[in-house]
Amino acid sequence: MAYELPALPYPYTALEPHIDEATMKLHHDKHHATYVSNLNGAIEKHPELGKHTPEDLLRSLDTIPDDVKSVVRNNGGGHVNHTMFWQIMQPGGGGQPTGAIAGKIQEDFGSFEDFKKLFNETTAKQFGSGWGWLVLDNGKLTILTTPNQDNPLSQGKYPILGNDVWEHAYYLKYQNRRPEYLAAWWNTVNWDEVNKRFQTAQAA
Repeated sequence: MAYELPALPYPYTALEPHIDEATMKLHHDKHHATYVSNLNGAIEKHPELGKHTPEDLLRSLDTIPDDVKSVVRNNGGGHVNHTMFWQIMQPGGGGQPTGAIAGKIQEDFGSFEDFKKLFNETTAKQFGSGWGWLVLDNGKLTILTTPNQDNPLSQGKYPILGNDVWEHAYYLKYQNRRPEYLAAWWNTVNWDEVNKRFQTAQAA
């Protein structure tokens, strides 16, 4: 197997009450596991791809063989997106941002509350399944959305933070109340990890 499902860095119950145990089990053990399995299936057809990281595969989709390109895009994206997702959340997370990202958010959005409001409004409007992202674009923090499991890496942008708005990420607890889920999610954010990703984005 070229790629493996990473273990959750905390128990299934760790993000309650904001994200429930049942959702975490389904999301990690079923959905993320399926993305990894499908990505490995594509690698079996083209073993030379296995020497690349999933991130590098997404950065160079144009070079992926046509017969597995959509599989790599969808499932490689799902693997990369979810690996990040688990890492940028933590038990007892949330609160005001800390470190360098806090100053940059204030510089580019005016305040954390203004940023949160814009991020939630933008991501809530993503039609169907997809993600909301915070990226660094020409030195400025920018909010964007992508459909399905598309990742900003494929656009040459490094994701600093992202939230999953596929229904499987929230429907067991929030049903069709996506804005409620988006508001609650900020109580799980691991700002230390977001700062590490911000440093990576700056270096890139």
